[in-house]
Parts: sequence; structure tokens; C-alpha cells
Amino acid sequence: MLRILSATVAAVTLAAALSAQPAPTSGRRVRRLLIHNATVVDGNGTPASGPKDVIVENNLIADVVPLDPVSLSRGGRAAAGSFDAVIDATGKYVLPGLINAHAHLQEERGGKPQPIEYELNIWLACGITAVRDVGSDTRRALALRKQSAEGEIAAPRIFIYPMFGRPKTAAAARDHVRELKQQGVDGIKLLGIDRDTMEAMEDEAHKLNLRIAHHVGVEETNAWDDIKFGTTSIEHWYGIPDAAIAHGVQNFPSTYNYNNEVDRFRYAGHLWREADPKRLGEVLDGMVKAHVAWDPTLDIYEASRDLQRAQNQPWFAEYLHPTLEEYFRPNPANHGSYFLGWSSTDETFWKENYQLWMAALRDFDRRGGLIGMGDDAGFIYQIYGFGLIRGMELHQEAGFHPLKIIQQATGNNAKILGQEERLGRVRAGWLADLIVVNGNPLENLKVLYPTGTDEIRNGKQVHTGGVEWTIKDGIPYHGPTLMREVKEMVAKARSARPTKADKTERSNPR
Repeated sequence: MLRILSATVAAVTLAAALSAQPAPTSGRRVRRLLIHNATVVDGNGTPASGPKDVIVENNLIADVVPLDPVSLSRGGRAAAGSFDAVIDATGKYVLPGLINAHAHLQEERGGKPQPIEYELNIWLACGITAVRDVGSDTRRALALRKQSAEGEIAAPRIFIYPMFGRPKTAAAARDHVRELKQQGVDGIKLLGIDRDTMEAMEDEAHKLNLRIAHHVGVEETNAWDDIKFGTTSIEHWYGIPDAAIAHGVQNFPSTYNYNNEVDRFRYAGHLWREADPKRLGEVLDGMVKAHVAWDPTLDIYEASRDLQRAQNQPWFAEYLHPTLEEYFRPNPANHGSYFLGWSSTDETFWKENYQLWMAALRDFDRRGGLIGMGDDAGFIYQIYGFGLIRGMELHQEAGFHPLKIIQQATGNNAKILGQEERLGRVRAGWLADLIVVNGNPLENLKVLYPTGTDEIRNGKQVHTGGVEWTIKDGIPYHGPTLMREVKEMVAKARSARPTKADKTERSNPR
């Protein structure tokens, strides 16, 4: 008993001494950082535990030290030594940095410029420390990856999977894989592709140790080809129910045109109901056996089932860049802007589609499948970062426990990237990609939003939540500071927009 008491007194004395230490400076690497007295969620699906000290030295997690009375009574002790900065995490949760497995680096929307800092800042403020870029300007992405790795810009670490295109021959497919490898990419993003060229490119990619993300689409290939050829992950969900349709072809109306965005998204909302349950189980088993992961991006289609909600998200008021706002407006020239004439009937089909899709995800998980998470933001009313957190909420709606959801967004995504031995855990020796959260995300995932959330405490409304610190590669970034910069960017861009009077003057010159 005396041993426990003395250990507790020592811990309290240490806490008082640490409280006098400076907090880190946002965007500046700290040689030795202490995150003190945190509750830790590891990222491997195990329960939260704490309090703990997490010690960061340069860009590595040096140690995770338990401070609970039982550990102290067994000879444990709080973090020792001097620190250059301390984050007091009392009452807060520390998680691995979130990983966005389906992202796009976008400096324009609809041909109009949008500052890359807008996207990068929001990602970091949402606790995202790594992104898998599945289609952007590859040369620019390579430059941003280098700048991020060297700490020259405030950005998550970047993994680059360029869109592969549609080569005409198997030989051309192999050549293109080799070209991309020489450029230094991390993997390949497949869109529409023929079976023979898909087989050749996947074979070449495996030889060169390049991973493959596949947005299957409505093509001659489907999930059975991903299973056969060894795709790393299926993006969204196309190709999975398609592979389970009894007669092989969805019941499209005679007027259907795949290149018409409204047709394509409208009848995608009918797809899951046409999948045969028995055949679907066989597809899911095949994916598990072949280690094909599933990155469902649940958030990006939510507007299809509830357009009004999607168009009126609360963070749009201060954080929606006018370039992105304009891109979101229904426009047949913009991918994903398919809402001209969107009806209550369309939403009803999509509501059912979500129910069946979520049930398939649960079944895939029960069968041993690897589920990741990405948001595909910059399309269909989803803002970068916010979309990933909304996706986490939708995974909860699908029936997953918050511990598993956090694992999907951290440890599982690290496995999809092939980085599970250095990312996705709060563990000594892993890279120092961490987040400090104001609140308990296991109780309420909304505390991860950088805008926070309101709670009732002792009969009073209290605003709380938000990721206070995002630590990427050992560099601490202050979430509220990043969002203040985003707010200023948006306000400046909005003030620069032509007014109605300006437009009238240009159209009616004197």
C-alpha cells in the first residue's frame, strides 16, 4: 500500500513539474516531446488504456509508459529525463494518426485554381497524417511527397497511386507499369480496363512490388478478376455485387448510357438488390482468401440517399472554398455532379442500397476480410478530412464498434499500404504519427471533427472536441491554428469573387 501511495505521490509531483514545460510550436519539430497522462487507443483493435506517457524522439515513438496505480506499484515509473516540449493530455485521447486510403491532391476544381494548402491544412487538422493519393498530377504529387517527407510543408505523408489509363495491348500495359515504377510511385490506381491488359499490368506490378487499388466500374472485369490477379484493394464497391449477379448483367433500362452521369449514379443505386446472396458470400470468401482488401468510401455516396443533408453540412459556412462550392453545383460537365432531377425515388433506392452495402461489409468483416477507409473528398459535397470522419460515423451506422472503426482508419489502412510495421500504432519504434483529441472518440466520433461538437455537462451547453495536436513524422501541428488559417483562406477567396454588380457591369459596359 505504501509503495502504491509513494508512486502516486511521485507521479503527482512529476505532473506538476511537467506542467511548467512549454507546449510545442505548431509546425516545428521537437527533438524530445512528451505527451503526458493520455488515454491511448492503440489502433490494433484493443481497448483504450491509460493514463500513459508517450515519448517522441525526433520522428519515432521512443516509449509508451503506463501511469496507472497497478503499473506503478509493480515498479513502473513515469517518463524520465528532460523534454523540449510537453503536451498535457490529461482527460484527452491519443490515437495513431488517421490514414486516408482514398484521397486526391487537388489544386483545381472544374479548371479553377484552389490552393493546395487548403486541402493539406484540413487533412492535418482532422488528424490525418497519411494519404494515399489515387489520382492527381503525378509529377506535382511526387514533388509534394518529397516536400512533406523533408518537413518543408505542413502536409500528411503522401503515397502516390497514379491512375493507370487504358492501354491498348498487354505489352503496352507492362511498359506503362515499368514507366511508373521508374518515376518512383508507390502503387497504381486502376479504373476501367480490359481483362487481358489488367492481367498483364497486375503481373508486372507484382514483379515490381507495386500495390494496386481498383475502382472497378461497370466493365468486363469485376471482383473475380481482382481475386484472380491479386489486386490490393477494391475501392468503393463497384465490382463486388456485379460479380454476384446471377445472370452476369445488371437489369439496366434500354435507355441507359454509362457515360451519362445521372444514369450511371442513378442505377448504381439499384445494384446491391440484384446481387444473389449466396454468390455474394462466395465473392467475399474469395476476396478474403486472396487478401483483397475493401476500401468502401461510404461517405462519398451519401448525397445520393440524402441530398439535402449533403448540401447543408454545418462546416460549409466557414470552411467551404468557393472553387469547391462552385464545383459541387450540379453540372453535367463535372464528374459527380449528377443531381439535376434527383428524385425522392432515387434517394429511396439509395437508402436500400446503403443497407445492403453495409450488411455486406459486416459479412466481409465476419469472414475475415480487411476493411480500410478513405473519403474520396473533393467530389459530391465532401470536404477533405471532414469526409473521412463522416465515413467513420457511417461505419458505426454499418454496425462496427468504434474500436474497430479506429483500427480500420489506422492499422488496417497501414496494412493496405504495406506500412503496418511503421504506421498505424501507438507503439514504441513506430513512426511518430499521432493525434491528441479533446474528448473520447469511442463515446462520440464527432469529437474528431476540427469544428468540435456540443455537449451537455451539468445542465449546460459546452463546446468541446477537435484534434488539438496532429503529430506527423514527429512534427506537432496545432489543429485550431491550422483551421484558423483555412478560415482566412476561404474568407479571402470569397471576398475576391466578383459580385453581382461586377458581373452586370461586365455584361453591360457603358
